[in-house]
Amino acid sequence: MNCEIIAIGSELLTPFRSDTNSLFLTERLNKLGVQVAFKTIVGDRQQDLVDQVRIALNRADIVITMGGLGPTVDDLTREAVAEALGFRLKRDQAIVGALYARFAARRIQMTDNNSRQADVIDGAIILENPNGTAPGQWLDIVYNTHRKLVLLLPGPPHELKSLFDAQCLPRLTETLPKRHIATRTLKATMIGESVADARIAPIYNQYKDVETTILAHMGDIQLNLICGKPLIELAQARVDELAGRIEDELGDLIYSSQGESLEQIVLYYLEMRGATLATAESCTGGMMAQRLTSISGSSRSYLGGAVVYSNELKTAFAGVPTETLALYGAVSREVATALAEGIRQRSNASIGVGITGIAGPNGGTEEKPVGLVYIAVADDQQTEVVEKRFGGDRERIRQWSTQQALDLVRRRLM
Repeated sequence: MNCEIIAIGSELLTPFRSDTNSLFLTERLNKLGVQVAFKTIVGDRQQDLVDQVRIALNRADIVITMGGLGPTVDDLTREAVAEALGFRLKRDQAIVGALYARFAARRIQMTDNNSRQADVIDGAIILENPNGTAPGQWLDIVYNTHRKLVLLLPGPPHELKSLFDAQCLPRLTETLPKRHIATRTLKATMIGESVADARIAPIYNQYKDVETTILAHMGDIQLNLICGKPLIELAQARVDELAGRIEDELGDLIYSSQGESLEQIVLYYLEMRGATLATAESCTGGMMAQRLTSISGSSRSYLGGAVVYSNELKTAFAGVPTETLALYGAVSREVATALAEGIRQRSNASIGVGITGIAGPNGGTEEKPVGLVYIAVADDQQTEVVEKRFGGDRERIRQWSTQQALDLVRRRLM
């Protein structure tokens, strides 16, 4: 079965508010074997709501609306769903009485418009909302000869989550056919999205029962595998089989088979090897350190680092010789080498990383353009330096640089 989630509220169509409820619902629904096929955001306009509910009813087995159940004139969900279904609304006096009692208990006079929250669609089951004034509604109906479940949920997250867990999950568990969804997330780095897809598409196209999606972001490729079966063992076996074949094809480009971040994997390898790491960063301005220290427990392996923007601090903090800076310039293979070796020696770390480059948008020359970055990784055996020319804006160049640096450390530790 599939589902469409409709987030309602004109504020969600502005840059200032975002929908997070659908993430919660998707996680809960996936555990029941339900895939969310569509997510839609609609403003507070009744005809738009009516149109969208009708569209959802024609393409989804379960339709869930979020928001628009309050007392104000722009809370139009009840009216819109009733119109889309061709059902009547009736005012439930028991709910009206409960609303008056709720306001009285807080010594607040209830305004008449609050009674709109007691309008119930014909045939709906009322879903009590202990954390708010607007109850939800549950409809199990036949629409165009097909069975549909329609759920009207309040918009505030603390109301929606508790109401869904307490009243919707048990009903869905009882109503839906038994089905389980298995997932796997593989991650690869420093390979283009199109290149990755060209290599693995012939493999995943053989698995018609597994949905494969590819997401690319800043040097990271994420492969999501999803399969639904009546038994979780069958679904898991299919995604695991496909994951294994993709891993065989991409080899050590895959750094994670369970969805971990690259920084998590680097820290895992460091701890497994009993090794430590220190960094000296110029153009990335501490971004690599930030990524590593965002992981709990990183202090067991990551000793720390220095942000060495100026030549003076490259020398003072990482021991880069002034003559090296004068001869080759701050953005050079030689300075990256000196940064990695110097920070390793000064911190007594097993591995040192040095990053220097031109993140832009200014500062580039014909000889050394914006996007030129040198990354060095040093241990007690050798120092490896790579030269990269990353495209894009300042943030993208810095992100790609740290991604490359982390991957070099990962490969060294492997």
